[in-house]
Amino acid sequence: MLQVAAQKRRGTFELDAQFELPTPGVVALFGRSGCGKSTLVNVIAGLLTADHGRVALDDAVLLDTARRIDVPPERRRIGYVFQDARLFPHLSVAANLRYAQRRAKAPPFVDIDLVADLLDLGALMHRRTHQLSGGERQRVGIGRALLTQPSLLLLDEPLASLDTSRREEVLPYLETLRDQLAIPMVYVSHHFDEVLRLATHLVLMADGKTIAQGNLGDMSLNPKLRAIIGADAVGAIVDGTVLGPDPQSGLLRVRVGNGELKVHLGGAAVGAKLRVQLLARDLIVATQAPQHLSVRNSLSGVVTAVMDDAEDSDLIAVDIGGTIIMARVTKAATRDLGLAPRLPVWALVKTVSLRPHPI
Repeated sequence: MLQVAAQKRRGTFELDAQFELPTPGVVALFGRSGCGKSTLVNVIAGLLTADHGRVALDDAVLLDTARRIDVPPERRRIGYVFQDARLFPHLSVAANLRYAQRRAKAPPFVDIDLVADLLDLGALMHRRTHQLSGGERQRVGIGRALLTQPSLLLLDEPLASLDTSRREEVLPYLETLRDQLAIPMVYVSHHFDEVLRLATHLVLMADGKTIAQGNLGDMSLNPKLRAIIGADAVGAIVDGTVLGPDPQSGLLRVRVGNGELKVHLGGAAVGAKLRVQLLARDLIVATQAPQHLSVRNSLSGVVTAVMDDAEDSDLIAVDIGGTIIMARVTKAATRDLGLAPRLPVWALVKTVSLRPHPI
């Protein structure tokens, strides 16, 4: 478990945040700019001293103000990746990595060769850092953090300074680290697409406080998340299992709940796990089994709740077999279709609107 509780006043801003989530995994701290995410991460790292608090990773207590325990940052075995990679400009990529390796305080579980392989750094080793793109610099920064042999990796908006194409370049490498290294990570972002792709657990923050926390699937249905990401991004995040290719369409068949989706994603093996975002705006609700439609995906389920969404729309929660998804419909549709809890329905979604990601 990663247990964090911290109180810190800085001028007029007051941090009063706490969360407790299982490890390993990726805990995303998510919220609007200025909500206290970076302040909380700096308390975890020991770069900022909490007025009151406790930080513990498994059996290691890093901070406990009540017991006057405050392990120095250099002894916390925490790797930190900043927005700016903060590389030594007078050293090559290889020398930057070797510097981190020499400063490691724990027995190695990764070496330079493994890091270079995971982050595809082999061709960059002899370059100086000013010869690298922004995405390449961040990959080196991540590699340097890994070579300190951390028991926890903190990533404070590591992609914030990159444009969209560079962000897309780096994200697959972060997914690789999540999948292949059992290092707990705390990932700070205010871009929900990054959270969607990387996080296993989500901590929502607002005004210096943690306002909700839990696994990503459950949190995708939380109204407090909807208040942050806006109406267009409201939806459910569901985990599925690859069944194999559909011979007729060439699409990939994915089991979700008691149903099946067909998605565009090549190269996924049978049995692999995928995460799919189903946006409420993209789902259509039918009260009869659909026929003769171009829509390829139809999920049968039962309405579990009808929630007021806006002046002219409702959110319809549908259980498709232990998994809840949501559809946005007009209030007129709710009335005309008689949408209410326990009503059997079908949720329709176009293949082109689905966003699958490996997990």
